[in-house]
Amino acid sequence: MSANTPAAVIVLAAGGGTRMKSKSLPKVLHPICGRTLVGHAVSAAQELTPDRLLVVVGHQRELVQAHLAEYYPGVRTAVQLEQNGTGHAVRTALAALAAEGGEPDGTVVITTGDAPLLTGGTLAALVAAHAAQGNGVTVLTAVVPDSTGYGRILRDDADAVASIVEEKDATAAQCAITEINSGVFAFDAKLLAEALAQVTTDNSQGEEYLTDTLGILRTAGHRVGAVVAADYRDILGINDRVQLAEARRILNSRLTERAMREGVTVVDPATTWIDVQVTYEPDAVLLPNTQLHGTTHLGEGCQVGPNSTLTDTLVGAGATVSNTTAIGAEIGEQAGVGPYAYLRPGAKLGRKAKAGTYVEIKNSELGEGAKVPHLSYIGDATIGAHTNIGAASVTVNYDGVNKHRTTIGAHCRTGSDNMFIAPVTVGDGAYTAAGSVIISDVPAGALGVSRAQQRNVPGWVERKRPGTDSARAAAEANGA
Repeated sequence: MSANTPAAVIVLAAGGGTRMKSKSLPKVLHPICGRTLVGHAVSAAQELTPDRLLVVVGHQRELVQAHLAEYYPGVRTAVQLEQNGTGHAVRTALAALAAEGGEPDGTVVITTGDAPLLTGGTLAALVAAHAAQGNGVTVLTAVVPDSTGYGRILRDDADAVASIVEEKDATAAQCAITEINSGVFAFDAKLLAEALAQVTTDNSQGEEYLTDTLGILRTAGHRVGAVVAADYRDILGINDRVQLAEARRILNSRLTERAMREGVTVVDPATTWIDVQVTYEPDAVLLPNTQLHGTTHLGEGCQVGPNSTLTDTLVGAGATVSNTTAIGAEIGEQAGVGPYAYLRPGAKLGRKAKAGTYVEIKNSELGEGAKVPHLSYIGDATIGAHTNIGAASVTVNYDGVNKHRTTIGAHCRTGSDNMFIAPVTVGDGAYTAAGSVIISDVPAGALGVSRAQQRNVPGWVERKRPGTDSARAAAEANGA
């Protein structure tokens, strides 16, 4: 095992997060840019490729454990039944690791589940410094504009780390210190266990502080090191929704900047939001008020926006998407979507296909060059290549119990205001007349017509609506 590969990473995520004022959702499950808070912590830890990764859970642990099991299979959890401080949480984690696979031997990294801006690169720098300096413990610190709420780093005359004092236990002079504890550490595993055995609850909170281990190890003659984060914002923790919003803004700024440096044009980064899983190719263009969520991918040279929200959606090269909401859709190369379109899960548009103004498509495929230009609903349907669907058309797919499928072949021309009562098939090259309700299959090359014969009743308005503007207009037109 490399010195820069931790024996274990422990993520502390047991706290209640009372300042979030959330009844139904634990603090660490609040989302930010495509991941939960704890998801960001786990993802950063995984970049270290540790031998073991464990998350300490407590408050609403069933929800946190279910989330981890779904999105981060293989990540273990340990339950801290009573939240008696960070030292107690780490002791709980070490006991769980020992019971499962033996006591860790090497470097143990401890991080928190509420610091979504912390990167794998910052953690790697901490581990590398810890190994290179031969420290008993190395703490990640930051110099911040406002240190309120954080433990302060106390240094000795040689500028080495002497200890960490929690704000509630700090003097006025110590509170003025701007170098803070991030809550992230790299420990020698055996020294950590020995130091934790000596931690007491002699403090204002009556809790076991993990930070007390630094003084214990220093007194025992072990080196206590520190790595100052290159960007102090990396270590910012989330305690309330104001801080959550600020962290989201910072992370989104990083994500949009990365996209621009990789060749994406972001016209207005302040109104463009990108999740961490989003991928893209050069020369994609994002117009204002655009949100990209989940596993959305942008192909080369496509244009998305303005006012578009795409979730788990594939946008092909050269496609144009305007004023659109898309979820779980596939938009082919050079296809056009919008404005004001809604692509629901399973919508697949082929190359140069079009879903136009006020069009909704669900669980349906449009072949190459197929068009649904206006005011239509296409659900559970297959539309062939180069077919044109007339305005105000609906594939009537639901009979109240089951969904049924409509198939319209290639090079068809369907009239406006058509209802296709599924299951029904329209053959290649067929036409359907405007205003038709298509209840039977239309053979290839045929014209499907299903509408009542028009009947005009002369003089009806003047007889039935005398004295109205319509009657007067009719009389004038008829030369009365």
